[in-house]
Formats: sequence, C-alpha cells, structure tokens
Amino acid sequence: MAHSPQSVFDLVGGEEPIAAMVDAFYAYVEEDPVLRPMYPADLAAPKRRLHLFLVQFFGGPQTYSQERGHPRLRMRHFPFAIDQVARDNWLRHMLRAIDAADISEPARSRMREYFDRASAFLINRPDPLQIED
Repeated sequence: MAHSPQSVFDLVGGEEPIAAMVDAFYAYVEEDPVLRPMYPADLAAPKRRLHLFLVQFFGGPQTYSQERGHPRLRMRHFPFAIDQVARDNWLRHMLRAIDAADISEPARSRMREYFDRASAFLINRPDPLQIED
C-alpha cells in the first residue's frame, strides 16, 4: 500500500484556517501604502477569490476553477505594477498571515515556500536599478 502525502488543506484542517489567514492578510494590506491602491475600495471580492484559490491550490474543493476557470496568475496580475517592493510587501504580509492563523508544520513550511516562489513569479515591473546596468 503506497503512502500518499496529506494535502496542505488537510494538514491545516480545512477551509477555516485558510479563511483566517486570508482575513489577516487583507487586514495588513489595508494598512499598506504600496499595496492598498492596487485593490478596489471593497475588499470582499478579492478576499473571496484569494480564499477560493488557496483552498483549491492547497488541495481542497475546486470551486475557484469552477467559477473562474484556470487561475492564470500572471495574466490576472499583469494589470498591476508588481515590482520588487510590492512583491516584498505582499510576501511579508502573507507570511505574517500564516503566523496569525497559527498554521503549524509541515503545512507552514509548504505554504511559505509556495508564497515565496509565486510572489517572485508575479513580478512584472523590473527594478530600475537593474535596467541601468
């Protein structure tokens, strides 16, 4: 009998901890002068989309894809000027949100690794200092 690793969704205990993480993340974003202008005045829709995406990505129900299709992360984020500063702020807030939601190991490390990689992948505006070289 083969061992199949548990999904992050199962490890954290389902949707509730992910919802807590998303709530904490958006509380940080609301106070961030770099990120807040990228979001609409009402954060309900982005919060719902992020929640559904994370639930699906980490092994839960596929509601995100049923409602919105393939995630297409780069395409969906391209209209926003994501430079290194925006990426770093976003990542800092998401890592704090993992802590705030009390996500434990091994899910914590798996989430942190994913968010580090994904946030770097979404940078779509070069650092001006790198252009001048």
